[in-house]
Amino acid sequence: MPQYNPPLRDLKFVMHELLDAVPALQRLPRYAEIDAATIDSVLDEGGKFAAEVLAPLNAVGDAQGCTLDRATHAVRTPDGFRDAYAAFVEGGWPSMTCDPEYGGQGLPILLNQCFFEMLNSANQAWTMYPGLSHGAYACLLTHGTPEQKALYLPHLVKGDWTGTMCLTEPQCGTDLGLLRSKAEPQADGSFTITGQKIFISAGEHDLADNIVHLVLARLPDAPAGSKGISLFVVPKFLPKAGGGLGARNAITCGALEHKMGIHGNATCQMNLDGATGWLVGQPNKGLAAMFVMMNAARLGVGNQSLGLSETAYQNAAAYAKERLQMRALSGAKAPDKAADPIIVHPDVRRMLLTARAYAEGGRALAMYCALLLDTEHASGDEAERRSAGELVALLTPIVKAFLTDNGWIATSQCLQVFGGHGYIRESGMEQLVRDARINLIYEGTNTIQALDLLGRKVLADNGAKMRKFGKLIAEFVEEEGVNEAMQEFVNPLADLGDKVTKLSTELGMKAFGNPDEVGAAAGDYLRVCGHLVFAYFWARMAKIALARLDSGDPFYAAKLATARFYFAKLLPETAGLIRSARSGAQPLMAMDEALF
Repeated sequence: MPQYNPPLRDLKFVMHELLDAVPALQRLPRYAEIDAATIDSVLDEGGKFAAEVLAPLNAVGDAQGCTLDRATHAVRTPDGFRDAYAAFVEGGWPSMTCDPEYGGQGLPILLNQCFFEMLNSANQAWTMYPGLSHGAYACLLTHGTPEQKALYLPHLVKGDWTGTMCLTEPQCGTDLGLLRSKAEPQADGSFTITGQKIFISAGEHDLADNIVHLVLARLPDAPAGSKGISLFVVPKFLPKAGGGLGARNAITCGALEHKMGIHGNATCQMNLDGATGWLVGQPNKGLAAMFVMMNAARLGVGNQSLGLSETAYQNAAAYAKERLQMRALSGAKAPDKAADPIIVHPDVRRMLLTARAYAEGGRALAMYCALLLDTEHASGDEAERRSAGELVALLTPIVKAFLTDNGWIATSQCLQVFGGHGYIRESGMEQLVRDARINLIYEGTNTIQALDLLGRKVLADNGAKMRKFGKLIAEFVEEEGVNEAMQEFVNPLADLGDKVTKLSTELGMKAFGNPDEVGAAAGDYLRVCGHLVFAYFWARMAKIALARLDSGDPFYAAKLATARFYFAKLLPETAGLIRSARSGAQPLMAMDEALF
């Protein structure tokens, strides 16, 4: 079974040394009283919960899965999941970043990001139950009526109710304009909702007293397509006027999906047979309202793969130090043993360092985005809020797609380190690979994220958001351009920045003549941009490590070595990606459909 040790040293390095987060947070009125001791204490306790409560349940959840009683539509989660959730609620973890008006603790989003990274490392399937509740909370906080907020938010904050989002239907996944669920208005202001939803994570379970479903459906007079979608809140149990839970609503689990991974999470087919719901936000504006939850989920999915990358790396590195196989090509390194540990072999080190570089680079990016969200939500300066929001919008598809692509690479490479022992269940590595695979698919496939990045976030505003991030790179390059020790990092960063600018302009010009050019280049383009962002953060981390090498702390030597590996072995991938992006749509679209 995989072991997990919370990477507290690296979390605190990013928090305090890379981002200098405490002063940045203290500038925001909401967090004026926050301090480093509070942050570190929360991280320490969160790490204990992840490692001691959740990690031991990961293999159990994978082996047992969830079970459905078809007669009652009740779903039972694996052994230990319910007790773990009770401990989660008792510890106050659901309320950490929520508004004190509804019972929350009002702590920064940045802390929640770190905590949920550790939860995902320990047990992704379990973490999805409370993870979706944060999105439901944010959606209702933004778009709910005062009555809806008063009714639902205190329970979501406390954690005795959880949340879901019900979007996908059998005939529509990404293209939500095709959804068919219907909402009929009733005399009392409620709606009767009929339809079927599939692939609903945590759609039914035994962890909480109630489940708050956010459901997309069409009103009778709704226009066709995505412009005719409305959003409704549909609780599992109807709340009573005076408090407490009333009758069971007509939204039930009809089946559990039999899936490749995340077995411990109930992925449900949900049937709405005249379920009672209430409109959230404006009629026919439901998709825009739901995007509050979807964007939070996209950042959360990137965090899932970040967590899996860390766990996979930790276990593969420990195995590589112990597993004896062959001798080093340069001569025996452990002559007193029958063979050398496999960590002496260059290609094993390549696989380990790939996972480590992607985990640590992803951590820096994810925490930076969380700090931007804190700024967007809590700054007293409107211009600062807007600027932070624009950067989050640009980086969200990169977090979702680049981190999940990297998570798939990292878990696969770490399984490879184990060899045949990685392919069998005993080591737990094959579960990490299976769990990681869904992250590239849900909350908008990675191709959709790439189209969003290139089409909406770059070309739609003529590169304004990309230039905003490019300015950060340019300022850093200018500051470090005369630092000889930083040339191995600054020069390739500056070079890639110039190439991304040129590629963006070139693709924009091509798109005017043929929109398929965007689709043909988008996947390559996102990965190039992901590397540009990673290169920026790795260069900044290398600067800190260089300055503190003489401290005697081996952490900085390891950080610098990983940065050098990233720039030497991973960043060069961009050369091939840029060439592929420039090859255009012709190689993809030329062959007649009948020949496929």
